[in-house]
Amino acid sequence: MNGLHALKPWYADRLSGVRRALAARRVPPGALTAAGVGCAAGAGAALAFLPAPLAALPVAVLLAARLACAHLAGALACDTGRTTRRGAVLNELGDRAADLLVVAGFLPPAPLWLVATAAFAATLPSWVSLAGAAAGAPRRSGGPVGRTERCLLAIVAAASGLAVPVLAVMAAGSAVTALIRLGWVWRRLGQAQAQGRKLGQGQRQRQAQTQRQAQGARESVVRVEPVASPAKPPAPAPLPRRRPFATLNSPTSPSPQADRRPCLDPGEVSGGITHARAQSSVDQGARGRGAR
Repeated sequence: MNGLHALKPWYADRLSGVRRALAARRVPPGALTAAGVGCAAGAGAALAFLPAPLAALPVAVLLAARLACAHLAGALACDTGRTTRRGAVLNELGDRAADLLVVAGFLPPAPLWLVATAAFAATLPSWVSLAGAAAGAPRRSGGPVGRTERCLLAIVAAASGLAVPVLAVMAAGSAVTALIRLGWVWRRLGQAQAQGRKLGQGQRQRQAQTQRQAQGARESVVRVEPVASPAKPPAPAPLPRRRPFATLNSPTSPSPQADRRPCLDPGEVSGGITHARAQSSVDQGARGRGAR
């Protein structure tokens, strides 16, 4: 539900010539924001101090100029490439100040508590839209009682003098508009969160599938490695030759001359022994005869 906000494209077309003229003269957007706040203050003063029928015309002209300045400030910043974050903050503060100045014009003919309630309710839709934009949702405008509708209600109060009923409608309508915008922002954020969850789940599934494919590709690769021939066992070391007797160089071994002794025949050995015994007997007998 956009309300009178749906007429904004038509109103922007009517102001296209003024916008080009301001851009050609390099008027800063901040000047238009300040002009809008001044128009709202003039409308509030006319509403507070002029009688009901006479206040309608100045209030209507000044509030129309206030809406035109609010639109031209943003459009001029976009056309001239002067959109900055500080300019956006200044524009929002100017809009809230303009809303409060218009509602303050009801102070003489209406009770204070009703004016305060209407002023608080008039700013709620904008705060909801700003909170949604800060959370990532698109900026929501319009509604049953948006900025344009509040200006129209102020013109009705200036023309009819029915300040209290107009303030009550303004307060209730602004609160309903804030709730409608809040519901819209809540749904959009929920949709964005669900979409982000689906995208994240799909991305995780794609990553897992890619990992599985990479793992399957690694497993399917056949590695051909050269078969190494078995190493030949080392040849056994030659065993040392065993000698029948002790080593020649050993101190206890017999001399080489001893090893060269001729081997005697057993018969020769026994004959030699018998001859030696006979010779010994002869020698003993000779020694005995000489003694006699």
